[in-house]
Amino acid sequence: MGVVSKKLALAPLDTLFSLTDSWIAQHRNIWKTVFMSQMLSLFICGTAVTSQYLAEKYHTNTPMLQSFINYSLILLVYTTALVFRTGHDSIWQILKLRWWKYILLGLVDVEANYMIVKAYQYTSITSVQLLDCCGIPVLMALSWFILHARYKLIHFLAVGVCVVGVATMVIADSFAERPDSNGSDAVLGDVLVLLAASFYAISNVSEEYIVKNVSRVEFLGMLGLFGTIISGLQLAIVEHKEIARIQWNWKIALLFTAFSLCMFGLYSLMPVVIKFTSATSVNLGVLTADLYSLFFGLFLFSYSFSSLYIVSFLIIMVGFIMYCSTPTETAEPTAVPEPSSSTGLDNAALKLEENDGETPTVTIQIPRGETEVVSTN
Repeated sequence: MGVVSKKLALAPLDTLFSLTDSWIAQHRNIWKTVFMSQMLSLFICGTAVTSQYLAEKYHTNTPMLQSFINYSLILLVYTTALVFRTGHDSIWQILKLRWWKYILLGLVDVEANYMIVKAYQYTSITSVQLLDCCGIPVLMALSWFILHARYKLIHFLAVGVCVVGVATMVIADSFAERPDSNGSDAVLGDVLVLLAASFYAISNVSEEYIVKNVSRVEFLGMLGLFGTIISGLQLAIVEHKEIARIQWNWKIALLFTAFSLCMFGLYSLMPVVIKFTSATSVNLGVLTADLYSLFFGLFLFSYSFSSLYIVSFLIIMVGFIMYCSTPTETAEPTAVPEPSSSTGLDNAALKLEENDGETPTVTIQIPRGETEVVSTN
């Protein structure tokens, strides 16, 4: 009797410890997500800073060449890994079953990278920052219909907070008198940004589906294969004159190398983060990339500093943590009603599970009227 009383007394403590462990695990996952998303932001910052340095200091505008080098690195690492696979996971089986899907995915990803860089030639940096956020609603809509993600009110509020943070960053640009080009054709530039944001949304949703249902190596291997082919063809068509004009030296080579390594790190880490969280969460987390670029610009490009940059960073991080604090739900397919006989069997199975600790018995009627009780054991 004393042992039973002691167990009853310890039950609330066990419940408290269980809730504490659950709370710690949940918050550990949130901070892990924050850390990984900021690693992605730093990689994006590295690509932006090196690209801008190439353009401003060395007058080198070759977004397709830079993308081609990145896809070639992915091809070298991940497509090679697929070549050594055997069975149904081999590259030949993948190409046989899904080659056309990966061609479309590679085309979307290549053009998204090209258009977002090209847009800077026509419109302002401010417009790019604001319009790039339009990809998040597109991403959420695609996740709703394709991945069956179901959002709660806090998720929509979190997205709104992040957009406010981006708007604050744009205001900070105007107060700090950050160098900003009006571009030669603002309408064309804005259209390119919107298209790039939509293409990135399609690519990210496809990436989430593949890494969560197939594998990360297959996604990167196929993207490296078709991305290299598509970017190589486009490079030969639209940028061969720009490449011929490059005055190569060790500094330019170093900038190309830094860009390629940052881009390779971004593409290698992003599937890991997306599998751990979601494409929408990742896109919210990397909104801070522009702010990191600004901080580097203070030293490299003599940008003026505004305290609103810090406010913008904090607002975006608050919105991102709000989004990560509550997991999204996945809509289950509508169940088809089973026949009544099957329902009875299902209920019987549930009953057996409820009485798992007891020895179930089955009563059998013998033709002569006798009753026999047989243990199912």
